[in-house]
Amino acid sequence: MLAAAQAVGATPAEASSWVSGLGIATAASALLLSLRYRMPIITAWSTPGAALIASTSGVPGMRAAVGAFVLAAVLILLTAAIRPLARLIERIPTSIAAAMLGGILLRLVVAMVEQVPHQPLLVLSLIVLFLVMRHVWPTLASLVVLVAGAALAWVLGLVKPIPPLGLSTLVVEVPAWDAATLIGLGVPLYLVTMASQNLPGFAVLRAAGYQPPSQPVLAVTGAASLATAFVGAHTSNLAAISAALCTGPEAHPDPARRWIAGVFYALWWSLIALFGASLVGLFGALPPALLMTVAGTALLGSMASSLGAALGPETDRLAAAGALAVTASGATLMGIGSAFWGLVFGLLVLGLERLFRR
Repeated sequence: MLAAAQAVGATPAEASSWVSGLGIATAASALLLSLRYRMPIITAWSTPGAALIASTSGVPGMRAAVGAFVLAAVLILLTAAIRPLARLIERIPTSIAAAMLGGILLRLVVAMVEQVPHQPLLVLSLIVLFLVMRHVWPTLASLVVLVAGAALAWVLGLVKPIPPLGLSTLVVEVPAWDAATLIGLGVPLYLVTMASQNLPGFAVLRAAGYQPPSQPVLAVTGAASLATAFVGAHTSNLAAISAALCTGPEAHPDPARRWIAGVFYALWWSLIALFGASLVGLFGALPPALLMTVAGTALLGSMASSLGAALGPETDRLAAAGALAVTASGATLMGIGSAFWGLVFGLLVLGLERLFRR
């Protein structure tokens, strides 16, 4: 998230507003959906969306990014309203969508490795710690790395003064409608949110025995995304990993009572919304090498899963590899970012291969 804020030139006040907006959207949508449908419908902010923003270059400021956030939210609302559009998104091959996400994540993981020459002791120690902790305590491995890394950074004298605890304030942004940013960031943000968050989120709920109403869920998350886009927050959506925790027997032995987890989940996100400025200040005091290492190690498993899904099917492997390469390149064309062109290239290669197979 902080890497995404830095990539679009957000000020500290705008970054804290971003975090608070995400907290508001997540808390409100999870609470509303869980109470209304008596299911643990858990929402979250788009992790692949944040990774996409962090890996995007050439965005001419926060206002242009907000314009892209508004477009992504409107497209989610249109998906909820127009059923054929939802079917069209569902028809994007999993391998191509996974390749696009894998290319985005690959750049962030590589950024972690690029920090080794600058802070070798800090970065290498945390990578080793993560590799050990993922076997000892996998669910909290990233948190352990963050805490240990902050302690080590403090010992090495790399931590800046931490600002005092304070409540968040929202910064209202007027969108700037930059065509290149709308196409290069807004459209890919919508696509990765749908393909990598909403579709898996529905799958998690259905695997747990629930039948969530797809159009109302998309309408609520899309409306929450649109409302909070104007305070600098990018898209909100169904959660997948968090949902897996809240839909299992750990949440409640009775599946019919697990919706209560959604209520408590919303309460904790309300606290995050309230103290978003303090969170941004805390993380802003930490050295960039630490933040990149925490992000890189946390996303390593997701990158591996994405690459496995992308390159697994032999029939789609070449198209997926092309989409991965173009996305990971970070290259822009006509001012439009690499994620969009990676998707276009992958679909083009796949279409040509299927045409000649006939």
